[in-house]
Amino acid sequence: MRIGNYQMIQQIYNTTKPASTGKAQKKGFSDVVSISNAGKDVSAAKAAVAASPDVRTELVDSIKSRIQAGTYDVSADDFADRLVAKFNGEF
Repeated sequence: MRIGNYQMIQQIYNTTKPASTGKAQKKGFSDVVSISNAGKDVSAAKAAVAASPDVRTELVDSIKSRIQAGTYDVSADDFADRLVAKFNGEF
């Protein structure tokens, strides 16, 4: 078997180099990003949460002062009721 003529083999198997399609090089083609309204809402909510303080100082300060003054009283029954309600998924 003689394999001396490489061009003939290329013709038989149609293995010529493929021409560049140029799909990626089209002029005027650009990518477009579109953000939905829900995505914009989530972004605004994240920004609002990031801007808000972690601790409500006015609430914490009032409770601290009541504890230090000895006027802050938690009913054991109320605490137990809330704990059970939270455990049952009511809260």
